[in-house]
Amino acid sequence: MNTTRRRLTTLLAASGFVSLGELAMAAPQNEKKEKKEKKHVQNNGQKMVGGKLKQNGKHEINKKNGHSVSVDVKDGKIAGMQVKHDKKGDVAVKKYKTTKKMAQRDGIQYANYQFAQALSLGTIYIGYAYIDDWGYEEIYWFPYEMIYDGETGAVEYIPVY
Repeated sequence: MNTTRRRLTTLLAASGFVSLGELAMAAPQNEKKEKKEKKHVQNNGQKMVGGKLKQNGKHEINKKNGHSVSVDVKDGKIAGMQVKHDKKGDVAVKKYKTTKKMAQRDGIQYANYQFAQALSLGTIYIGYAYIDDWGYEEIYWFPYEMIYDGETGAVEYIPVY
């Protein structure tokens, strides 16, 4: 009888360790789910600004999820971008640069339908980015020629796939 009790107790303890081991193994997976990769939302800033480049001053180009995005225009070029949240105030803006065209002007265009002049021949694009309330990084891309002070303060953009 004592042997049966010992075996039963040992079996019960071993099953408890196995279940605790499964919980310990599950913890890192849950942490990975919590650390979601940032999603980048690419916006065509050139299309959004449109004809507002002809007037100097501050122009609102987009309003999204409580964020008001505006650009400063100086002498027909964009001197900077500001983002203001309705409740939280000013939001930090980061400046990127890349040679890849991140936002199409008229949507998706397949390479075999593009003119040779439309392909990137070393053109630099400057992007202004902010992170919204859900952790998405909204980036507004402009050709280098539209920016007043192009690469100053811009870091190289590495796209997340």
